[in-house]
Amino acid sequence: MTIQPRTQTPKTSTHTTLVERLQDLADRHREQLAYQFLIDGKTEGQKLSYGDLDTHARAIAAWFQQHGARDERALLLYPQGLNVIAAFCGCLYAGVVAVPVPPPEAGRLKRTLPRLQAIIQDARASIVLTTGSILNLLEDVRGDFPELDRATWLNTETIDLALAERWHNPGLEPDGLAYLQYTSGSTSTPKGVMLSHRNLMGHLADLQQACGYDSNSVTVNWMPYFHDYGLVEGLMEPLYNGTPCYVMSPFAFVKRPLRWLQAIDRYRGTHSQAPNFAYDLCVRRAKPKDLRNLDLSTWEAAGNAAEPINPEVLAKFYQTFSQCGFRWNAFAPAYGLAEATLLVSAKPKLSAPVLIEVDAAALEQNKIAILLHTANANENGSADSVRAYPSCGRLVCDTEVAIVNPDTFQRCASNEVGEIWVSSSRVAQGYWRRPDATKETFQAYIHDAERSANLEGPFLRTGDLGFLHEGELFITGRMKDLIIIRGTNHYPQDIEWTIQQLHPALRPDYGAAFSIFVEGNERLVVVQEVERRAQIADSERVICDVRQAISEVHELQVYAIVLAKPGTILKTSSGKIQRRACRSSFLAGSIEVVADWCEDPQMTDRFRCLSSDVESVTQQVREMRQTETSKKLA
Repeated sequence: MTIQPRTQTPKTSTHTTLVERLQDLADRHREQLAYQFLIDGKTEGQKLSYGDLDTHARAIAAWFQQHGARDERALLLYPQGLNVIAAFCGCLYAGVVAVPVPPPEAGRLKRTLPRLQAIIQDARASIVLTTGSILNLLEDVRGDFPELDRATWLNTETIDLALAERWHNPGLEPDGLAYLQYTSGSTSTPKGVMLSHRNLMGHLADLQQACGYDSNSVTVNWMPYFHDYGLVEGLMEPLYNGTPCYVMSPFAFVKRPLRWLQAIDRYRGTHSQAPNFAYDLCVRRAKPKDLRNLDLSTWEAAGNAAEPINPEVLAKFYQTFSQCGFRWNAFAPAYGLAEATLLVSAKPKLSAPVLIEVDAAALEQNKIAILLHTANANENGSADSVRAYPSCGRLVCDTEVAIVNPDTFQRCASNEVGEIWVSSSRVAQGYWRRPDATKETFQAYIHDAERSANLEGPFLRTGDLGFLHEGELFITGRMKDLIIIRGTNHYPQDIEWTIQQLHPALRPDYGAAFSIFVEGNERLVVVQEVERRAQIADSERVICDVRQAISEVHELQVYAIVLAKPGTILKTSSGKIQRRACRSSFLAGSIEVVADWCEDPQMTDRFRCLSSDVESVTQQVREMRQTETSKKLA
């Protein structure tokens, strides 16, 4: 198939809010398709034109205005679909602060409701927008959660569209609060990031330029609306561009991953994004018959962000789907976080992905030594001494990044790993009702070593570790997940990947490597899920192989290994491993074990006693390290 070049770029919007943008689209392109929902990832369901979306948004906003809800917080509690898009726009139309949250799941109410309760308490939400199915699901439990019971509930499926005629323009200010994006909670209690209309509109303009959207772009999105990747680029960017978006459920994707790729084929998708695990899942589920008639040649930007990017997954995906027209340069690795509205860096459309190899031993000492050879032709050692990292692209528009020592607040040398600090007009206003956390995270300053004074700032502290090389941003891991043993740094995702290649029964993307303190020393623990219905004839052999692989590849001794039942490893809404939650379960002895091994056979009872003290011990050790660093600098 011949691909026609796409050269017609939509004009950057001069509107200051999405309300203005949607009204303009409704006036000029009233019947044009805005969104199409794919019920099971395949069957076409509800669709919205720009005129339909504008009418629904005005009706919901008029209901808000009748109830005097200006500046109130409204929870958006929906299954994935088009109703939540209308609800989000309805909040914007009324000057109500939208709070997108994960919907409760029928089979997991005990697990999902506490998070929902914590968010509604923190946001002080007085209104809940939802559907009839979720109202029925929560009917029997709302009395047990006073916050839910006290809120005013609206089933937007039954809204009277005639209300749209009663809507009046609220006169929004660009710096007014548009919505709260709650963090996924991978390392801490969820916090509400405050995003203004200016943050949102400015970043959508940035994404249009940085990710190469044009007037012929077509988006296919299954990322959840309550995650910044799914909301901003997946759902709002197509609206900003005035181009169609095809929406499917995350559950439909997980059940049949190839439906995602088939939707890209069917609708000639050009832009679609997902975390790294999604590409891996497609490879593992693909069968020869699925590939025969699959055409991915129109896919121009295969975004990959929200979790560490594994270069081997990129290679396997390309090897599997290149026969379907997928191009290597369609990969678009990126990096971002809700606190920056979304993306900090992204690879320009259809430019070649950048991968580098670094010396593993140097990396353990926070140093970057670039290797010019490949892992298969290593003249200075085996491939085990090499770590490969894909670039997460170049900085988006006006974004500035500094690589900073998180202990001294001084800039790192160009060959050092440090914390990624971000400065941009798209950085959020701070955390909702958390002034201390806002100051700590959003108001960081780089120090001048010679004058002991603040030199540059303010910056957003991301909590992520990485480095810059030739204008490209590389991510190595999260500060709080970093494992430091005998003074060397180890990244958990590298250890987890090593383990999951050893045996087909070890479930990919469902392992957690973390450290605990044993008699004052940091020791490595690995918890790895076993595939459902998998049979391990010799679990002792598998555990022995895990110990040997970690010793050979990472030069580490494992303190404890747990092969666990499915459902043990918790993830955030974007697919990040919740390693701290797994660590807490390990220390509490609450993991359902298939097989385990520990250097100390009596460790379980002892760690149950220590679990209440482990965080304070960890903090003491971190403070000791910081003190030692300060003394060295002095």
